[in-house]
Amino acid sequence: MQQVIATIGQMGHVLAAGRKRAGLTQTQAAARLGISQSRISTLERDASALTLEQLLAMFGVYGLQLLVQDRPEAPLLEANEADW
Repeated sequence: MQQVIATIGQMGHVLAAGRKRAGLTQTQAAARLGISQSRISTLERDASALTLEQLLAMFGVYGLQLLVQDRPEAPLLEANEADW
């Protein structure tokens, strides 16, 4: 699976799709990660509270990896302080 993620909402969809592709229920994924099933559900609906450590752990369990690359012909954007 290769997916471009530009919004936090897309990350939740990637997490759910990755979990399903790995053949895991939310309960099974939660058990492997040592968290609750409700936390998996929450992160799949709203990944805004997801830490990098949690993301990498979930990707590891789901057989995914994080790849960062330049966007083709994309202008650099300034971060809005309100977003931080």
